[in-house]
Amino acid sequence: MSRTLFVTTALPYANGSFHIGHIMEYIQADIWVRSMRMAGHTVHFVGADDAHGAPIMLKAESEGISPQDLVARYAGERPQYLNGFHIRFDHWHSTDSAENVALSQDIYRRLRDAGLIFSRPVEQFYDPVKGMFLPDRYIKGECPNCHTKDQYGDSCESCGAVYAPTDLIDPYSTLTKARPVLKSSEHFFFKLSDPRCVEFLQAWTTGSNASGQKRLQAEVLAKTREWLGSGAPDSESNLADWDISRDAPYFGIPIPDAPGKFFYVWLDAPVGYLASLQAYCTKQGLDFEALLDPQSSTEQVHFIGKDIVYFHALFWPAMLKFAGRKTPDALNVHGFITVSGEKMSKSRGTGISPLRYLDIGMDAQWLRYYIAAKLNAHVEDLDFNPEDFTARVNSDLIGKYVNIASRAANFISKHFDGQLGYHGDTQALQAELRQVAQSVQADFEAREYGRAIRTIMGHADRINQAFDTAQPWVMAKGIAQADAAQKAVLQDVCARALAGFKALSVMLTPVLPVLTETVALELFGAAQAFRWSDADQLPTHIAPFKHLMQRVDPKMLDALFEPPEVATPLPGGSAIAEIIDIKDFGKIDLRIAKIIDCQAVEGSDKLLRLSLDVGEGRYRQVFSGIKSAYAPQDLIGRLTVVVANLAPRKMRFGISEGMVLAASHDDEKIDAGLYILEPWAGAQPGMRIN
Repeated sequence: MSRTLFVTTALPYANGSFHIGHIMEYIQADIWVRSMRMAGHTVHFVGADDAHGAPIMLKAESEGISPQDLVARYAGERPQYLNGFHIRFDHWHSTDSAENVALSQDIYRRLRDAGLIFSRPVEQFYDPVKGMFLPDRYIKGECPNCHTKDQYGDSCESCGAVYAPTDLIDPYSTLTKARPVLKSSEHFFFKLSDPRCVEFLQAWTTGSNASGQKRLQAEVLAKTREWLGSGAPDSESNLADWDISRDAPYFGIPIPDAPGKFFYVWLDAPVGYLASLQAYCTKQGLDFEALLDPQSSTEQVHFIGKDIVYFHALFWPAMLKFAGRKTPDALNVHGFITVSGEKMSKSRGTGISPLRYLDIGMDAQWLRYYIAAKLNAHVEDLDFNPEDFTARVNSDLIGKYVNIASRAANFISKHFDGQLGYHGDTQALQAELRQVAQSVQADFEAREYGRAIRTIMGHADRINQAFDTAQPWVMAKGIAQADAAQKAVLQDVCARALAGFKALSVMLTPVLPVLTETVALELFGAAQAFRWSDADQLPTHIAPFKHLMQRVDPKMLDALFEPPEVATPLPGGSAIAEIIDIKDFGKIDLRIAKIIDCQAVEGSDKLLRLSLDVGEGRYRQVFSGIKSAYAPQDLIGRLTVVVANLAPRKMRFGISEGMVLAASHDDEKIDAGLYILEPWAGAQPGMRIN
């Protein structure tokens, strides 16, 4: 039976570029959407920028532009990421849109009419210089628990303590450095603690959708018990009423009949799912209201990270329910992505830049495959390991999958003019291909991607083993003089291998859409890209084999994780960088460092490993791309300059704890040399450069 699905991913906050966590989530959702479409289901797959809130307002202000201009700048980046990784949304929108304003205000009015909105005064920190109430992230002070200074207003990064901003010792505004004052303001709340909400959420979180699947994964359901209780008569809910308002100045959607009040970004952000779909329906001539009528058969599915479960498993369904709208049918929650066991973090230098991945020529489908191979339906973190990535892609995709076609197709092209011939019963072959494909399809639908990949590669192993056992290269010797029976055996062996390759291509289509479309249209001459029903249809002709995919070169992984270590020079004709003020420069901590030891890095043609004394009572390890200019022994004992407060970066060879400054010509074509910065004699390790 054909199904209609409305699918979204979490909306990225529009004050920064996409990071690898975004790409992982979009790839996961895109694979699922493609698989469902291959089965003949109708899928409306939409996304949007989360465009409101104080951080966007303040960042735009610091750059001297409007919030709308800031949002537009990041929105303009999105296509290169999405297209680059073959992520095919039907529509991409923004929460700063007319549709979202109307829908958010309508939902609010309906909740208000249902008696679920109330107001009361709230006392919070206010910046008297900036003239605004301060979100927690813009308040710092001394931790009340461990007394570490410069900790944020909600938790301590040093000891992990969680507290209220008012608990901080000597708090200050990060915007103006002024001491905030407590000030009262009327705030609006969604009464999530109302018995009606609690009763509904108890049923919704534990229930199943129309397809008979549980709405929530077991781990997510268990998490909701912490907030909702067990549901037993003597069990108490821990749901707190939700503050949904913010005071001007604020970049957001105005609250109706409340001058100077705006919706907190987390109220209108998920409504952006609906706004994006509505804009798409308008373009396509679809009936938005009918599509999402509470009684419609449309399935509403959200792919999100585990850090925003609270908003999506409680606030969002309750908002929709009591506004008279359709509630979600499934939350598909995933974990974080880590690199070599460490959480991805731009600030700690352990992130992977998606654009750098593409810019250095790495195939987007490698990452799609690697992510698929490691994903399952549970809320588990996914680890990116460079060595495992290289081995898995080269072994599975090249050594097993592509290898089948590259070997078998050549025999067919050379000896049979591209014609595939099957001699003997083919029903068993078709039944086997059908059974494997159905198993893989079911696993993709259940989001057990890793299991699907294991099944695919297990079948690839069987095809390769059968091919090797038959030894067609032996049969092909003297084939011109062989009788018809001998030729038929060779043709049958190769045809069956290629039928298996075609079926594998069908199964890999959600993951490798570009490659398998080439296989379908160019290699097998199909009229369209593969669908699931193509898996057991035996091909009859194959074009001459052409290169399908290259191997991962380990040097690409070096380039992915090795940042530029040499400071950009400014010789004649070179443009001066963007103007900064003294506060920006003050953020960079430049220190005198003594090079205690220096060694070449095995496996890298540009890096040296430096052991530096920066006056800390310990030595720092720093990797620097200056191998072409210096012999390691020539640097030992010399002084240089290092950026001491650069976030540590996990590289393939270890952790780099800073950056050595060096100069070279801006034009790489001009060989003007490479020179590390050396302080005047008499400087001591640890001295700060001002």
